[in-house]
Amino acid sequence: MTTQSCRVRSTPAHVLALLLAASFAVDAQADVGDAVTIASGLANPRGLGFAPNGDLYVAESGTGGQGNCTFSPPNPANQRCYGETGAISRILPEGGFVRVVTGLPSLVLPDGTSEGGPVDVSFLGTAAIVSMSWGGNPALRAALGPKGYMFGSLLQVTPGGTYKVLADVSAHEVAENPAGGNVDSNPYSVLAQPGRRIVADAGANALIEVRPNGRTRTFSLIPFLPAVPPIPAPREPVPTSVTEGPDGALYVGELTSFPFWPGTASVMRVASDGSAVEAYVSGLTAVVDLAFDAGGALYVLEIARGQVGPFPPPPPPNPGLGIGRLLRKCPGGTPEVLLSGLTFAAGVAIGPDGAAYLTNFSTSSTAGEVLRLAVAPCQ
Repeated sequence: MTTQSCRVRSTPAHVLALLLAASFAVDAQADVGDAVTIASGLANPRGLGFAPNGDLYVAESGTGGQGNCTFSPPNPANQRCYGETGAISRILPEGGFVRVVTGLPSLVLPDGTSEGGPVDVSFLGTAAIVSMSWGGNPALRAALGPKGYMFGSLLQVTPGGTYKVLADVSAHEVAENPAGGNVDSNPYSVLAQPGRRIVADAGANALIEVRPNGRTRTFSLIPFLPAVPPIPAPREPVPTSVTEGPDGALYVGELTSFPFWPGTASVMRVASDGSAVEAYVSGLTAVVDLAFDAGGALYVLEIARGQVGPFPPPPPPNPGLGIGRLLRKCPGGTPEVLLSGLTFAAGVAIGPDGAAYLTNFSTSSTAGEVLRLAVAPCQ
């Protein structure tokens, strides 16, 4: 394991990785509203997690590479190509970041957007649990490269930066296909809990439980959504996030399937044993991540303002995709907007200082960033 570091400054920083040399343009992006940029130059940054000592880590999905390619499930005409450029990075207290795990597999489209690689990090003690996204039929992984088998898996990472595959989550979809339909697995968010890890598989439309020995089982199915005209069929929930609430239940955010109509997504409450699923907050749009603070307030990150009519829309499609905002629901209250004007924001975490930390420009291979938003406690 080698370490790469990158600080926020106005000139490019050149760093060495274990398997390749890369350079990063780290010009600081403009702050968003009251949020301050604390790290820039990240490669497709997605989920965030705080270690027990208060250090903040981010999953970088990487820049792909020149390896074998496979089609993109949302658009089969596009190819996503393999490289070992994914990473787990620690955000430095003085600003910037240092890469503590490198060489993880990554799949990236020609425009630089990652569609496979590290996407979330959750801590259980000092060990980090990392989810590796995939998307599509897991049978295609083997042909990509030496570490292609790691897509669709959970990794366990030590404080020293070594890692091992804890479980093949996508293999569960092949064996069980709990929601039916096409075989499709995209492990996205992960929540590490004592005795288990819960994965929100956005492709399988299910929560998957992973035991410490790597065994998997379907923990809960997230119900399909009602049809919204002019779409005549029920829509997939596409669970993108899972977190534990102050009541011990699990809370799951829905991206929903295309089109992302405004106000048609929800946060679902799932009983701690997976036995019951009910809507907790509705009227949301394209939820991509969730977090609770110490006072029990729920933070909801949206990645789109919502599709507008007519349907299909005039070019370019999805006029609201990528225009995000952060909302907060105080206990007993209704969701209120804390921050808007985000661009493909993907992750949110609440720090020991009570501030909200977010990834922004999460589909950029060179300009991804982490923001810090100071927030006052709920009254």
